[in-house]
Amino acid sequence: MSAPTLRDHLDLVRAPAVLSVVGDTLAGAAAAGHRPTPRRALLPLASACLYAGGMALNDYADRHLDALERPERPIPSGRVTPRRALAVATGLTAGGIALAVAGGGRRALPVVLPLAASVWTYDTVAKESPAGPLVMAACRGLDVLLGAGVGHLRAAAPAAATLAVHTAGVTVLSRGEVHGTTAPVATTVAAGTLAVAGSVVLGAVRAASGARTLGEGPGLRRARLAVSVAATAAYAATCLPRQVDAAQAPTADHARTATRSGIRAMLPLQAAWAARGGHLPSVAVLAGVEVAGRFVRRASRRPGRVEMSET
Repeated sequence: MSAPTLRDHLDLVRAPAVLSVVGDTLAGAAAAGHRPTPRRALLPLASACLYAGGMALNDYADRHLDALERPERPIPSGRVTPRRALAVATGLTAGGIALAVAGGGRRALPVVLPLAASVWTYDTVAKESPAGPLVMAACRGLDVLLGAGVGHLRAAAPAAATLAVHTAGVTVLSRGEVHGTTAPVATTVAAGTLAVAGSVVLGAVRAASGARTLGEGPGLRRARLAVSVAATAAYAATCLPRQVDAAQAPTADHARTATRSGIRAMLPLQAAWAARGGHLPSVAVLAGVEVAGRFVRRASRRPGRVEMSET
């Protein structure tokens, strides 16, 4: 067997989907009132490593099932060995923990260690259990709290909760990517998207009103509110139509499309929280990440090449 290429490794860790996680800590930091610093810039990298490691571990754990259902994936196709996939998962997890400590200090350990444990628990034990979506939701919520840090967890809890609820819905839909989902499941997920969008907008309005007592000018209040509402609208527009399609025709194709759009909707949801916290530069960063994600996805669609799932 020839050595795996960079492309093989990028497929293993679902490179386009990794970009969806970098805004978690930015949302958590904004909710907690932290200002961006060069050191804290390591936290999104920590999240990316933990997510990528989880994807590699996912393929290692699912290698026998994938041989039947998704033979195009790196392990069943013979492009990456199981041993290498496990090594990649272990190395990226360790790197993610190290980056979290470098970016948030030792106070990051009470959050990043449960986060890493939750990722490994989901991939190796909980994925097919009824608790699977809850464990995955916990992963996303903890990642948001990583950006806030110990001592600021309560302030970031609403942001963590909305990202967790959305993640749970995406995870439930992803279970239908091969054999299809059901109309009640897809309808419930769509309702959850509406609930998340409504809660973010309502919270943004309240936050903008409360900002008057903090001495913020009316121009800044209007800007943060407008950006937060626009980002929330983009969030709903990204995933809600595909979820409605899945509710009307719960086929495997519609479930895959809804899952993919749900992953991509993470970025505007994170941007909505960053704007609500007054971190407009973070919104600009997330906009750049969105552009980069589109470029990566377009580059991966080569003629004759099977498109990889983002889950």
